[in-house]
Amino acid sequence: MKKVVFATFVAFWSSIATIATLHAMAPTEAPAGTGQEPVAAAATTPGYTLEQVAGHATLDDCWMAIDGAVYDLTAYVPSHPTPAFVLEPWCGKEATEGMRTKGYGRDHSPAAWAMMEEYRVGALVE
Repeated sequence: MKKVVFATFVAFWSSIATIATLHAMAPTEAPAGTGQEPVAAAATTPGYTLEQVAGHATLDDCWMAIDGAVYDLTAYVPSHPTPAFVLEPWCGKEATEGMRTKGYGRDHSPAAWAMMEEYRVGALVE
């Protein structure tokens, strides 16, 4: 009987820990139309052209344009789950396709998209 109670106790707290972890990783955007949408930052962030982004095309200075925003991912490259050579072809380029497909048709997770905001340096302009 003690083993059953102990197993139940461990399962319960493992479930709670899993739920708390998933909640912490989930994006915290308000539903559209609620009036709680974030204020557009485009007016206050600098704009960069693809030509300017192209000046940052190495792993030691890696900028990418993704979905209309520009990210300086230099500090993130060593932390990326895949080897750096996977990211290198996208440095200094419009990389929305790479982010949306991972090269084989599978989009990055919502947590990955949310994490990128830390590296956002501006908006992509023409």
